[in-house]
Amino acid sequence: MGGSGSRLSKELLAEYQVRGTPGPRELACGPLLGSRVRELAAGRPRPPQRSANPRSGFAFQDLTFLTKQEILLAHRRFCELLPQEQRSVESSLRAQVPFEQILSLPELKANPFKERICRVFSTSPAKDSLSFEDFLDLLSVFSDTATPDIKSHYAFRIFDFDDDGTLNREDLSRLVNCLTGEGEDTRLSASEMKQLIDNILEESDIDRDGTINLSEFQHVISRSPDFASSFKIVL
Repeated sequence: MGGSGSRLSKELLAEYQVRGTPGPRELACGPLLGSRVRELAAGRPRPPQRSANPRSGFAFQDLTFLTKQEILLAHRRFCELLPQEQRSVESSLRAQVPFEQILSLPELKANPFKERICRVFSTSPAKDSLSFEDFLDLLSVFSDTATPDIKSHYAFRIFDFDDDGTLNREDLSRLVNCLTGEGEDTRLSASEMKQLIDNILEESDIDRDGTINLSEFQHVISRSPDFASSFKIVL
């Protein structure tokens, strides 16, 4: 990145050296993670709000599962997607990067759920761009150190294509198509898809209402030891 990136790195590293090692992360605090997973941290006390401006108490590390090095790398990669004039600390923290640029990142380009991932983490009114905080939220949830509850919560939201709070047959069909591809040589026939979804619901739909809710989804995920390690994006 250009000169502004070098200044940011020096400022943040100096800030971290002054602050020392942060305390335990809280899930429901500040602009990152809290507004979207507050229900997962119900009953936990909220620490005082702090500014996310690197020059006035850089709180990102306390609000995510990322290390300071990962945050610095994330900012550098985010700034590479911005015009040169928006790469200062203040401008980059206010900037919005359109999905098409985010999806150009090699780490996302091949992900079959890349559009849904961006949409779930976007806080823009039009759901068509990511801020730096959105980008950190995304990387935090997909990091190795994010908790299984956080990962399964966001996996459920990503797979809930119609955003109605359940995984219905249409969601499951789209999920399967994302995983298998929609080419003629890989796409399941209608009968194969129906049988597969019947099997999924038989295994997962505990209350037999024809859909999978978050609790049922997390119950299934809890029996999948490879889920947490496979649900990750590393820059």
